[in-house]
Amino acid sequence: MRELIANILLVEDNPGDIRLTREALKEVEIGCNIHVAEDGEQALAFLRRAGPHASATRPHLILLDLNLPKLDGREVLRMIKADPELRRIPVVIFTSSPIRQDILTTYDEHANCYVAKPSDVDKFEQTIRSVAEFWLKHVSLPEGPEGLLSWAATG
Repeated sequence: MRELIANILLVEDNPGDIRLTREALKEVEIGCNIHVAEDGEQALAFLRRAGPHASATRPHLILLDLNLPKLDGREVLRMIKADPELRRIPVVIFTSSPIRQDILTTYDEHANCYVAKPSDVDKFEQTIRSVAEFWLKHVSLPEGPEGLLSWAATG
């Protein structure tokens, strides 16, 4: 049986949250390659394999903050879900925004789920692990033109 490695795009501008997310994902049963985009423009360049990201691997999962510099997460989500090449990638909104309108808007724009960032460090890491294990261990994910990739079926 080959070992599966999940590619995760973390779109986050807070260095502390990036560090905590990396630490939490080290403890997930499935190996994770974590790619970080610190603003919305970098995220779209990575996803579209533009410029220095020409050889970027398509992520299996996107963890997207809403409040980003240059291009905010709401707009990034709209662009991802409008693009036929990207729309099937699950996008988990992982943000500190408790604003009801943000929740409604992101679901209207086809976010796969909305998760509030806990302020407690241990709960933050536990939440990241839970999200990753759900999406990477229990869900069959689309993966490019080859078809579906089922993590659960391999382990």
